Amino acid sequence: MTPKERMRIPRQPMPEQPPQERIKNFDEVPLGYDEKTAMLEAERCLQCKNPPCVKGCPVEVDIPGFIRLIREGKFIEAARKIKETNSLPAICGRVCPQENQCEKMCVRAKRDAPVAIGNLERFAADYEREHGAVEIPEIPPPTGMRVAVVGSGPAGLTAASELAKKGHQVTIFEALHEPGGVLIYGIPEFRLPKAIVKAEVEYVKALGVEIKTNMPIGRVYTIDELFEMGYDAVFLGVGAGTPNFLGIPGENLIGVVTANEFLTRVNLMRAYLFPEYDTPVYIGRRVAVIGGGNVAMDAARTALRLGAEEVTIVYRRSRAEMPAREEEIRHGEEEGVKFQFLTNPVRFIGDEEGKLRGMECIRMRLGEPDESGRRRPIPIEGSEFVMDVDMAIIAIGTSAQPLIKMTTPDLKLNERGYIVVDPETGATSKEGVYAGGDIVTGAATV
Repeated sequence: MTPKERMRIPRQPMPEQPPQERIKNFDEVPLGYDEKTAMLEAERCLQCKNPPCVKGCPVEVDIPGFIRLIREGKFIEAARKIKETNSLPAICGRVCPQENQCEKMCVRAKRDAPVAIGNLERFAADYEREHGAVEIPEIPPPTGMRVAVVGSGPAGLTAASELAKKGHQVTIFEALHEPGGVLIYGIPEFRLPKAIVKAEVEYVKALGVEIKTNMPIGRVYTIDELFEMGYDAVFLGVGAGTPNFLGIPGENLIGVVTANEFLTRVNLMRAYLFPEYDTPVYIGRRVAVIGGGNVAMDAARTALRLGAEEVTIVYRRSRAEMPAREEEIRHGEEEGVKFQFLTNPVRFIGDEEGKLRGMECIRMRLGEPDESGRRRPIPIEGSEFVMDVDMAIIAIGTSAQPLIKMTTPDLKLNERGYIVVDPETGATSKEGVYAGGDIVTGAATV
């Protein structure tokens, strides 16, 4: 097939559950490519000699290489090609923001639509798993080096798997009772099924990695104590899971929760399966979700599925500035989530029992861009109004996890509380300690 013929092939859409069906369940919304569709989408790749898509990938997956294998019908080989540099392809194919990374760099994006790299990555990983073909690479002889990895989220799992592949003895210490970090407690089942996360975790364990749960480092052991236990190095991948608050009156009313608390209760504690599982969850009749990122969209779509009559995203900028993935916004719109743009809460209003009954807001206008590059929201004087809500979910971002810094005073932090590292090596100010992921960059993406 010539490049001109490839350019005529349109991007293949991912089949999805219809909105009227999926709003009643927690099953995954995108259904995945079949073999024929995957091979056709793979034909769209121009196989660039100097592929910019690889430069857009944080782990530099050989994207043209694995897509070429899919095009040839070598699906299992494609999955193994991805795993040369990415141990979590089924996860990344679902929740990585490809539109801002590899697909953004795709040369086809300048003409029509980029190759659906994420969809193809998911297809290859799912095909390998579903056909029982997951293969553990040959591990070199033990180096004798012991490494403690703190946290089992995306950063911890990735670091652990790569270290194990080099022959090091790796132990992950996870604070919660299940490994997976934000992949388990933060992202809903309909966007990232827990079975997928568990399968990827099992792959990491099969590489020889030991995972210890219910082990919050900073409480059960300090970093110094890990060294005393015989570990030669420590990698910190503890994430940025401390929720931010609005700091407005009424934030302690019954019915006001953070998205972290809400999603952890629903996802990790399986509240969406109550009473099969023991954890109940409160859902209001009219729910406001404050924020415009992926977490806000996750909370809003979850609340709808749990029975809320009306769910509204309240965001202080316009739709164009929303940091959430376009796919997630579209899914929310299709499912009935409402949007109140250029609006900011100023106080929560309660009744005599301390329960939320309303939210006073002020309308905003957009001024000049701020340090994020987005236009700064400016309050419009005298534009206050009250929204009738009985539940508010705050999803305005998170901050650094505090446990490590409380017990490791010689670890250098920046002004926002995140760990300072050498950008080339990941080394921190403390000898033998390395860090990566959200605890370094701030809350970002998988």
